Amino acid sequence: MAIPVIDFSKIESEGEERAKTLALIANACEEWGFFQLVNHGIPVELLERLKKVSSQCYQLEREEGFMNSMPVKLLNELLEKKSEEKLEDVDWEDVFTLQDDNEWPSQNPEFKETMSEYRQELKKLAGKVMEVMDENLGLSKGSIMKAFNGGEGSDGAFFGTKVSHYPPCSRPDKVNGLRAHTDAGGVILLFQDDKVGGLQILKDGKWIDVQPLENSIVINTGDQIEVLSNGRYKSVWHRVLATTDGNRRSIASFYNPSFKAIIAPAQELIDPVTKETDQAYPRFVFGDYMAIYAKQKFLPKEPRFQAVRAI
Repeated sequence: MAIPVIDFSKIESEGEERAKTLALIANACEEWGFFQLVNHGIPVELLERLKKVSSQCYQLEREEGFMNSMPVKLLNELLEKKSEEKLEDVDWEDVFTLQDDNEWPSQNPEFKETMSEYRQELKKLAGKVMEVMDENLGLSKGSIMKAFNGGEGSDGAFFGTKVSHYPPCSRPDKVNGLRAHTDAGGVILLFQDDKVGGLQILKDGKWIDVQPLENSIVINTGDQIEVLSNGRYKSVWHRVLATTDGNRRSIASFYNPSFKAIIAPAQELIDPVTKETDQAYPRFVFGDYMAIYAKQKFLPKEPRFQAVRAI
């Protein structure tokens, strides 16, 4: 079983081909919560540069720190004690987050130049993906983006990029690459390693691999898309396995609501008969949701919805 792979260039077509592509994306959102885009419009040359500078950044600025990090120390202690336990509360992951206004790695100027260019391209792609979701859900064009902007103009939404590496691990049975979770935000666009696997999603009670596919962009829907779609699109549990071979690259960008944005199911998707008594999802401020998520990231999402309802 493999997650859907969709040729995004066909969304620019007309007639039957476009309708078929819209249907494929709708099915992927409703049945999978994850899908891969090929022919997405981001230049291959840019993606190849991104691979290079990301690897260089890890080797020059991150690797030594990771080898002295708490996960490495805890695993070594576990192995020295010959314990049968598994490290459940740490991740075998080196990670940092980029925003336009924070401090970026400085040893390689090409990193910032390449990542800035990539983020601009990815932000445009995120907008196109959200417009397709609008269309498939029967919402007016720009509805999701408007909700995410929270009335703060055209650029109120949050767009961050998480750069991760999952180095080789001698005992992947003892530690998670990244613990299972759903994503708190909106639309997530992932440029994952095309050689080293490890990303899995929970589908029909089974963990399945998100197959490495060269220069594709993996899309998944977060908790806020589930709320806005009134449950038609679900956020999906996913995890990363630690592996003995390879240093897995993962560059995940999050198009999330403004912290001030008020999130609720779109009015068009609420049954007019039952909306007073049977609305599954609450209306809340995204910043309040994130405060709860920060403490409950690796727990089921349903109690988060209940907790934010009570605020």
